[in-house]
Amino acid sequence: MGTTAELADELLDLMSSQAPLGATVFGLPGYDHLLADHRAESEESARAHAVDIADRARALPADDDRVTRRVIIQQAEAIVDQIDARGVEYTITDSFFAPAGEVLFVMPMIVLSGPESERAYLDRLAAIPDFLRRVAERQLAGAASGRTPVRHLVQAAVAHIDRYLAAAEDTLARPAGGEEFTAARERLLADVVRPAFVAYRDVIAGIEGRSADQPGLSWLPDGDAMYAALVRARTTTDRTPEELHRTGLDLIAGLAREYAELGERVFGTSDVATIFERMRTDRAMRWNSGDELITAAREAVTRAEEAAPRWFGRLSEQRCQVEPVPAADAPGSPIGYYSPPSLDGLRPGTYYANTHRVRERFRYQAEATAFHEAVPGHHFQISLAQRLTDLPLLRRIAQVTAYLEGWGLYTERLADEMGLYSGDVARLGMLALDSMRAGRLVVDTGLHAHGWSRARAVEYLRANTPLALVEIESEVDRYIATPGQALAYMVGRLEIQRIRAAAEEALGDRFDIRAFHDVVLGGGPLPLAVLADVVAEWVRTHNP
Repeated sequence: MGTTAELADELLDLMSSQAPLGATVFGLPGYDHLLADHRAESEESARAHAVDIADRARALPADDDRVTRRVIIQQAEAIVDQIDARGVEYTITDSFFAPAGEVLFVMPMIVLSGPESERAYLDRLAAIPDFLRRVAERQLAGAASGRTPVRHLVQAAVAHIDRYLAAAEDTLARPAGGEEFTAARERLLADVVRPAFVAYRDVIAGIEGRSADQPGLSWLPDGDAMYAALVRARTTTDRTPEELHRTGLDLIAGLAREYAELGERVFGTSDVATIFERMRTDRAMRWNSGDELITAAREAVTRAEEAAPRWFGRLSEQRCQVEPVPAADAPGSPIGYYSPPSLDGLRPGTYYANTHRVRERFRYQAEATAFHEAVPGHHFQISLAQRLTDLPLLRRIAQVTAYLEGWGLYTERLADEMGLYSGDVARLGMLALDSMRAGRLVVDTGLHAHGWSRARAVEYLRANTPLALVEIESEVDRYIATPGQALAYMVGRLEIQRIRAAAEEALGDRFDIRAFHDVVLGGGPLPLAVLADVVAEWVRTHNP
């Protein structure tokens, strides 16, 4: 059966074997030469292994590291849910959510540190043709069974590959020492990798995808069951799509009151439609250059780092880097995203801000996004979790989306408590991003459970958020490409806020915000129900 710690390591090995690029990003040794094996039989074998691990974890004594045992069970069940959703078959898009897109996004992040890592990188380059061939076979089989991708996202994926092939410098040409390595790398890129991407591009270009009128899972065979599995895996709750849809509608209505208050101060009007129009059309609200955007993000991160000791007992020892999204990747990327530091310390944690079509992007979003992605958001949480060396490694790097993204969204509001926003315009950005995350509950479920068209989803966000059309369209395409993922943000934040409110009520004057944050961050990523129990136990020990 094994101990809890042994099962945690076994599950982490299974997860890393399934997602070896992710393992390399985290700095886990032993997977650097691999790419994911998306063959149906390989996924079925992984599914059976995950079921077995979960069953063995349930059979462990109840007092044998209960928190780790519950994390193992949830993470193993999430593997089952994600495999059952058959995402590889219909996920073709120009972002890292797609199998081919992940290679183009993630491999350029890899830092090579010597002969062993160089050899592994060459092996990984050599594996790309088989990887893309197997992905293409699954996607062709999926299309033949009615699990088709969405046509305009296929076109975007083709354009992404074309940009990669046309670039003056090959983004997969990671730098390293030695003429022998350089020669082998160039040969592989020219003779193996690039022809493989051309062949894959030609395959997917021939797939007849769904129209933008039918972009959700509800239009696919067994789509409702697949979506339910993804919602369960992403949110770590049993909340139904209908419940989440209603929650989003209620949150949007509540945000209107906050817009009215801030809009009166900034624009002299409390009419929400007028406020949105001013936020979208006032040229002073937009960036003039990518450099200006990056500078503002770096300044926001510095303010957060300086204020953090008053709100956290545990502090990150690593500074977060802030960089623009690479140009080849930017058209398919969100507003910003975070790449975690590697466990070996070779690659720093980095917040990537999107400067694509920068003059169409709004300056008021920069601060809230930086707080979410960097400090005190993802960089703070992830770099602190990596230092929890008394916990099994699984506990330190588990991909519990509702916890990770719930924390990031929680910190956008926390930043206001911390006094980090530069003024009311930046607070409008906080509301704008709140609108987007609340809108996600409505739109993600609308697309995948209620049969919404892409146009209806775009129009809903245009009516209920002040975001630029370029960002709204990018967001909607993201929800189409990765069903259920976007739900995790607001579900997680609402639960963290609920847990905090319960602790404040129970402890009264004894409540310490620094200690509370240390408890939330001190156990690594946790399923939401487990986090609630951990904090409740902390409250009991401080409330005799």
